[in-house]
Amino acid sequence: MVHQSPELDVRADAVLLRAPGLGELRLGVRLGGTDLDIGSQLVRSTEREIEDEWTARSGKAVGTHRYRHTEQVHELRHASGLDWQVHVRTSADGTAVRYAAARLEGHHRLDADRTRLQLSQPGPDRATIDRATRVWALDYQTWYETPRFGADLPDLADGAYGFPFLVRAGDACVLATESGIDGRFSGAHAETADGALAFALAEPYEVTRGPLTPWRVFLTGSLTGIVESRFVDELAPAPPESTGDTSWVRPGRAAWSWWSDFYSGAQLDRQRHFVDAAARLGWEHLLIDCGWDETWVPEIVAYASRRGIQVHLWAVWHDLDGPEGLAKLALWRSWGVAGVKVDFMESESKDRYRWYDTVLAETARLGLHVNFHGSVIPRGWARTWPQVVGYEAIRGSEYYVFFADTPLSAAHNVIQPFTRNVAGAMDYTPVAFGAPGRTTSDAHELALSVAFECGITHFADDVDAYLARPHAARFLAELAPSWDETLLLAGDPDREAVVARRSGDRWFIGAIATGEARTITVPLDRLSIDGYEAWTVSDGDDGLTATQSMVDGPLTVDLKEHGGFAAILAPAGTLLRAEARPELAAPFLEPAIALADADGAAEIATEPGAALRLAPGWTADDLGGGRWRVRAPRSLAPGRAGVVTVEIPGPDGPAVAAPGPEVPVVAHARVVRPLTEGAHRLSSLSMTAFANESGPVERDTSNGGGNPADGRPMSIAGTGFADGFGASTPSRIDLHPGGTADRLTLRVGVDDETPGTAARVSVHGDGRELFAAVVASGGPALDVDLDVRGTAAISLRSDALPEHPEPAHVDWAAGRLHVGDVPSADTAPGDDARAAIKE
Repeated sequence: MVHQSPELDVRADAVLLRAPGLGELRLGVRLGGTDLDIGSQLVRSTEREIEDEWTARSGKAVGTHRYRHTEQVHELRHASGLDWQVHVRTSADGTAVRYAAARLEGHHRLDADRTRLQLSQPGPDRATIDRATRVWALDYQTWYETPRFGADLPDLADGAYGFPFLVRAGDACVLATESGIDGRFSGAHAETADGALAFALAEPYEVTRGPLTPWRVFLTGSLTGIVESRFVDELAPAPPESTGDTSWVRPGRAAWSWWSDFYSGAQLDRQRHFVDAAARLGWEHLLIDCGWDETWVPEIVAYASRRGIQVHLWAVWHDLDGPEGLAKLALWRSWGVAGVKVDFMESESKDRYRWYDTVLAETARLGLHVNFHGSVIPRGWARTWPQVVGYEAIRGSEYYVFFADTPLSAAHNVIQPFTRNVAGAMDYTPVAFGAPGRTTSDAHELALSVAFECGITHFADDVDAYLARPHAARFLAELAPSWDETLLLAGDPDREAVVARRSGDRWFIGAIATGEARTITVPLDRLSIDGYEAWTVSDGDDGLTATQSMVDGPLTVDLKEHGGFAAILAPAGTLLRAEARPELAAPFLEPAIALADADGAAEIATEPGAALRLAPGWTADDLGGGRWRVRAPRSLAPGRAGVVTVEIPGPDGPAVAAPGPEVPVVAHARVVRPLTEGAHRLSSLSMTAFANESGPVERDTSNGGGNPADGRPMSIAGTGFADGFGASTPSRIDLHPGGTADRLTLRVGVDDETPGTAARVSVHGDGRELFAAVVASGGPALDVDLDVRGTAAISLRSDALPEHPEPAHVDWAAGRLHVGDVPSADTAPGDDARAAIKE
């Protein structure tokens, strides 16, 4: 396709670009306090055709896409003698501009971007022209989570707005956004004043020769063309050569427990339940949000892998900042973790984009998916970094958790396919049937699963809420993990959005609407289907209802107020194909816990052909026949355990899923460095397993509550303790000294943060109860002194009493394992503990 080339007009007081569908665009930057667009002359212009291709692993259409752009490079010279360039790219979808300085010497400060698009045009009837201009925007914040809204241009207050920013005058539309950003730049947002849109930098930044800004992108044309465009991704750089093969990227659907059960990220049993339900629905992923603990993550990874499900972990961005933080990614990957959800970046600064660069490069190297939350909008990383499968950057379902004033509306939802989702993957976390105060219909919620696109769609609600609605469960089981094609069939940002997405020979349709109940008729001629059936899920009188019929012309559906519908279209007789994921056999591995020798080495046995995945610093020698000698790094402290992951190939899953990467089935061995001579603080040792009523077992604090690290200094009957484990009944804490300890001493009691409670506490060694007692709040800590010579496994347990069923917070304080030494006076047992010790 031949594109009409933009025209550059260089004047003494302005540099202007006239481009098809865009009108007049003012260009320029302020560099070192100088406005380069004032007082510059055009030196030369060149034009060339760019033909290229890129492979999408997720998004609007997976697969390899070819594109053609026209590129102009305009070289200008400012009166000060400084040379600068305007790069212009055009395609059938729009125009993009960025600035560069090929011969810039040293460092300079980019103070401002002076790109400016006039939204209103002067004329004899200015009010009439302005009233015909409609915009859809959101008030700017660096994490893009304010509601999107529509407004007539005269009613839009001057101020800061987030991208993408959509404008419509008559049938002509312009959507403004950015592409191709990295740590050389800060981000930009829209500012409106005097009927014009400008690009405002988050902060000035230092530049050197080369590009001065990312691409300023203007998609132009119809709403259909804008929604279906891939121009933002086409403008982004190709993946670095070091990225290598990215076929391991696995789009799909994820179960996620945080939204429906805030503290469930700390509960292994709850995560198993979500895995089981995800397997029943044929989904590909599980996200464990805040509260997970390294003690049991390998266990849930192995459990999920036997069902073809991959596990992703939540983290806060600053936990991955700097070399030590970044090293956690390699550790988690060594357990078999498949991805990370990173949260709370909340910045458009150049420093934060440099952080993004580091995390993107490391996750690509390790083979980890990335889902960014509290984040910026997509700016082309789907091409440059295919492992990025999602961004939040939207006011999504999590706002129901924190706000009781109906924070989401159907109107907000309908705008998204025309704005935010145009730029890339959008982790709204849809289908929140259990949302309090929800005004959208059930069918509207279900249709979000298609109307909104994300590389890995994380469903908000409890899996049981889906299973309790058979039509919803069936649709979400059938829902394709990725898309081959995306079309806008009908809609308007103020009224409804009807999006069709194809996977193989099936089309999925998601229609969401705002406003009154009505009947909607959706044209299907663009789908080119013949002999197809439609299975449509819509709102009935008593919940969701489903109908099945042959496709003969447009699809007509009755909508409730703020309603919608979801549909599957497929060749007759092939509509419903989903299958549950089978449970696969675990890889052979023994022992599950191995005690290393003094050099940190241990032997494990696996089935022949299995592969090992090791944490950083670990090594392995293949001894043949499935036998391996693994060695821990010197940094692994006595009593600490490292995890060795064993992998065997596994299938992708049920036949309904599009062919995807092979997902390994894994098992884990823990290798424990033996204790050395002296006393070892119990809370510094690795737990091999734990169970706890409220959140994770805490180290060196009381249990606190359901969140990790929410405990307080331990206090039993007013006496404080500096170290120990904080648990909540019922609880269990498993340790593995491996027979290297001689004595166990500790103090146990109920923490003062749970007054009026009591519990039964016990210590077990190799399955035998060594000690038991009842402790009550307000009572002094019991002193415990046990002979544990030859004991491999120790378990600290607390249980509720019939007369005290409420959770009691139990402190296992000042615990020590002693090797070859005599307990010090501060840990010597008292007579009350001696009496409770079982012989």
